[in-house]
Amino acid sequence: MEKKSLATLREYSAERFARHVLFQRGESIAFVLNFAPGQGIPEHRHADAVVYVLVLEGSGTVTVDGVKTTAAPGDAFCIEGEELFSFQNTGSEPCRLYVVLSKTPGGK
Repeated sequence: MEKKSLATLREYSAERFARHVLFQRGESIAFVLNFAPGQGIPEHRHADAVVYVLVLEGSGTVTVDGVKTTAAPGDAFCIEGEELFSFQNTGSEPCRLYVVLSKTPGGK
């Protein structure tokens, strides 16, 4: 077993969002993304993978295939590999996301 504390991963950068890897095993990775107000990630997709996102703190907008959805603490999202998605911290406070990216067996 390996244990890490999310409380220690609170670094932010004025230039761009901060990414902190927690665990990486095989073709799966878990990490925390920290966004200052106004920061985000551009549209992209993770082919042959599923992305699970849990909003830890703050708020923002998740856009999947052009559809915008509000993201608040406690919200969880499952984004399939073929879906085009982005995230933007649209709130006035920092935002933290817990993300798991998992390759799908056989690329499906």
